[in-house]
Amino acid sequence: MFFARVDSRLVHGQIIEAWLPFLDARALVVANDELAEDELRQQIMSIAIPLGVDIHFSRVNAAAALLHGKDLAHKDALALFSSCRDACRAFDAGLAFTRLNLGNLHYGPGKKQICQHIALGKEDEDCLEHLRGKGVVLDYRCIPNDPVELA
Repeated sequence: MFFARVDSRLVHGQIIEAWLPFLDARALVVANDELAEDELRQQIMSIAIPLGVDIHFSRVNAAAALLHGKDLAHKDALALFSSCRDACRAFDAGLAFTRLNLGNLHYGPGKKQICQHIALGKEDEDCLEHLRGKGVVLDYRCIPNDPVELA
C-alpha cells in the first residue's frame, strides 16, 4: 500500500516528522527525473531519513514498477512527486492511486493561489482534471493533522 503526495520541496521536515510516522511508512519513493540522475542530492536527502525507512529515487515513469515490485509491494510507502505533471505521468505509466495529496506547490508566474499552500498554473489544473476524470480524489493538506480539504 502506498500514499501519493505532490510537494515541490520533496524531502523536508514535514515529510520526515509528520507524514512518514502518520503513514507508518517503511519506504519513501521520490519520483523525479532530475533527482534520479543526481547522486549528490540523493545522498543529501537520504541523510535525513529515519532508520527503518528505505528511500528510493526513481524516474517518474519507473515509479509504478518500483512501488509494485517485490521489494516494496509488501511495505507501506510514501510516493513523492514534485509536480502535478509528474504525478499525472506516473499515473498514466501504471501507478494506480485513488487519492492524491497536494501538500505544497509554490506560487510563481502564471499561477493562482487556490489555498494557503497551493498555487496552480494551467498545466497543473489540466493534470488534476485528468486525474479527477480517472476517479482520483484530491486531498489538499500540508500535514496529516490539517483538516482534509477535498476537491
